[in-house]
Amino acid sequence: MDGVLFHGMNPIDGAIDFMQSIEHIPHVFVTNNPIRLPESMADKMAEIGFKRPDEKLIITAGEATASWLAQQKTGFTFFAIGASGLHDSLRKYGTEDKDNADYVVIGEGEGLDYSSLTTGINLILKQGAQLICTNPDTSVDAFYRGKRAILPGAGALVAPFITATGKQPVTIGKPKPLLYEIAMQELRVQAEECLMIGDRPDTDILGAQQLGIQTALVRTGRFAPGEVLPENVSKPDWDVDTLIRLQKQLGL
Repeated sequence: MDGVLFHGMNPIDGAIDFMQSIEHIPHVFVTNNPIRLPESMADKMAEIGFKRPDEKLIITAGEATASWLAQQKTGFTFFAIGASGLHDSLRKYGTEDKDNADYVVIGEGEGLDYSSLTTGINLILKQGAQLICTNPDTSVDAFYRGKRAILPGAGALVAPFITATGKQPVTIGKPKPLLYEIAMQELRVQAEECLMIGDRPDTDILGAQQLGIQTALVRTGRFAPGEVLPENVSKPDWDVDTLIRLQKQLGL
């Protein structure tokens, strides 16, 4: 969604028309962003000019993390670092407990400081809590204090916990398979019937390719038109500058 449909509160050129062109095609929104709840994401899209999607069709890394933890342990306890949306997602299934948490969950947004780092480290080393990371992005393109900026992602924020504890986290978001699997279950389709549209080769495209999903890279987010892609990522099926160009190539 970020970098594909909008930048902050600004729709990307052609994105609204593109979404109108695929209204008749089953689709879901899959995002590594754990900061907002699905209903908040839907409200945001309506506010900036998109037709408001059903929040059930918005799959966030925060919601997927909470659902996965509930499958591991009913009524789990957690200590989370990240924006309020992540805490809200986790509270749907579990209870916050900074003294005896089952899981230390690292997401995106403000909240990491000396105190929270110390609390999380001790929960892991002394209480046996498991380290969880909502998504592996080391950086995210976003707006900060009114300006477009590169912010630390969950992959960067979890790094101090890995260093201090020697423990590797369970990571939920793209390119891990869980978000894609939830999406396909929601759509009731197989991988070969899907097209994943994203702006990040290292998460969106790589994760889809690992499951056999066709991919389209749009260069309106992480990578600009003509910019060289990382060597460890296979070429997407479509590599286009904009959604407008993709719309034409798909004949929509």
